[in-house]
Order: sequence, then C-alpha cells, then structure tokens
Amino acid sequence: MQIFRAALFPFSIIYDGVTRVRNYLYDNDYLKSESYPLPVLCVGNLSVGGTGKSPMIAYLLILLQKDYTVAVLSRGYGRKTKGFLVVEVDASSAEVGDEPLQLKRNFPAITVVVCEDRRTALERLKSKVDVVLMDDGFQHRKVKPTFSILLSAFDARYDNDFLLPAGNLRESRNGADRASMIVFTKCPPKLPYAALQKIQYDLKLQEHQKLFFTTIGYSSQLIGVSETISIDYLKDKQFTLVTGIAKPEPLVQFLTDHNFNFTHKKFADHHEFTDREIAVLKKEELLITTEKDFVRLAPKLSKFALYYLPIKTQFLNFNAPLFDEKIREVVAAFKKAD
Repeated sequence: MQIFRAALFPFSIIYDGVTRVRNYLYDNDYLKSESYPLPVLCVGNLSVGGTGKSPMIAYLLILLQKDYTVAVLSRGYGRKTKGFLVVEVDASSAEVGDEPLQLKRNFPAITVVVCEDRRTALERLKSKVDVVLMDDGFQHRKVKPTFSILLSAFDARYDNDFLLPAGNLRESRNGADRASMIVFTKCPPKLPYAALQKIQYDLKLQEHQKLFFTTIGYSSQLIGVSETISIDYLKDKQFTLVTGIAKPEPLVQFLTDHNFNFTHKKFADHHEFTDREIAVLKKEELLITTEKDFVRLAPKLSKFALYYLPIKTQFLNFNAPLFDEKIREVVAAFKKAD
C-alpha cells in the first residue's frame, strides 16, 4: 500500500495545485460565492465517502423541524435524472438517489430536493422555507453557507490523510479552516477523554471553530417492509448481511460483538443491484442490510425476509447540548436579523 501511494503521489501534487488555485479564487472573490437570505447549513467532508452525513442531516432535522420549516438539498448522487426535483416518498432511488429518498421516507413532512446546481435549488427554496440543510456541499464553493459542519470519520482522520489519488482527500487539509464545526464521527463509544484532548491539540483549530465527537447509535429494532421486530430475533439465526455503503466495518463489528452468526456480501457504495445479484439474494432465508441499501433493495425484495438496522448520531462526553445550542443560536440569530 505504501509503495502504491508513493507511485500516485505526483498526481496528488497536481490535484493539490488545482484545488488550491480554485479555493484561492473563491477566497479572494475572483470567483463568486453566492449568499442567500436564509440560513444555509452545510454538512460535508474533506474525504470521499463514509463520514456519516445522512445521520447528521437526520439529527439536524430532528433538532430544527419543530421550530422551523426545513428543507434538505442534495445533488442526488447516483440518480439517473437531471435538474431540480422534489423528492416524494413514492419515488425511486434511480430517480432521486438513495440518501435523499431515505431522508424523505423518514421525514415525510420535510421538503427534500435534489439538484446538481445548488444555486438553482436555493433560488427556488429561499422564499418557501426557513432553513436549508445542504448535504455534501463543502466543496460547492459557488454557495456561501451560513454555517459549515465538517465531518471526518475517526478511523480515517482528514489530518492524517493525503489528497486523491494517493489518499482520500478531495482538497487540502487546510480546507478545514472554512468549517464552523468539525465533528469526528464513528468514534469508539468509550473513547478516553485524554484521547479527545490530544486530537483537539493536534488539529490546532481556528478561534471560531468548535470540535465535537460522535459515535454510531444502533437501534434495538429491525425494520422490514411490513413489520418491525426485535434485534434479539437474530439470536441463533443464520443470516446474510448485505451492504452497499462506503464503510460497513462499524456495522460488521457491531453484529460480531453481539455474537450473531452471519455472512457478509459487500458491494460498492451506492451500488445498483443487478437482476442477477437480486436472484442470488432471493435464495437467502434472511437478509439484513443498511437503511440506505434498504431503499434500493426493498422494491426488488418486497416479499422476502429483508430488514434494516436503523442508526443515529450520538454525541460523546455529553456535548450534544453544546452542539444543539450552537445550531439553534446560528439559525435564530439569522432569522432575527432578517
């Protein structure tokens, strides 16, 4: 792996140069970043895939939806359509993307839209909602968000990574300076406080930035097409875990720690299952998957024993109130000024 990275490093230098020039042009107003007359909260990352953006968006929706009319804006990664679309609960993942569809089905009263041009979408949303959550928009410099939340997986910290293609970073580590908050996700639940302090020291954050740590909270219930059952149902059962996400390792570890007996069929992130793959899965007696994969698999396996295990964002060290307070403060201050 080290030799492979070294071979790709010259290409990373070229990539770094291109992204640095682009960011310089935006930072110095040679290229225009558009602001909008409503709070735009951006949730994104510096690296490709697997940092927990969807659970964080869901957390923010729960936090804000009682007091504000909230919309989620996504580019709809993996969809086979173009342009601005409002996501409906009966849409397909091919039309709108799996993650936007998942959010819409979990929060049917929330407006969820997909559009590759975020400015076009915000122009259409700005007079209709109070707050917009912009999913995976950290590198979308054409929009100047009110507040940016940068996510980084604990086991793949951005400050220890390299730029593409030698590493997984979309832009230089210095890009983190644009974030208002940095959240390390998928942390071990019992991470020592001293380890958290060391990370904060290593990052050397800007004065305006806050650092938080979260872990994955797993539900005690499995959700199927027409029923919900206890996860204890899996005891003494042989089942197949099907994943098409960037980093299934935490889920695999969770199931392993519970001594469940399963085999794992792993596919690429946002994988569109073929008819042949579905035919193979239909031979399994019991299928467990992720919520994102369930959106794509359920229409093709509606009459089979298919369930997903819901997850949610949980903050470490009782710092959720501080996070919540800051988000509410940002939105309330913006609305008051308006």
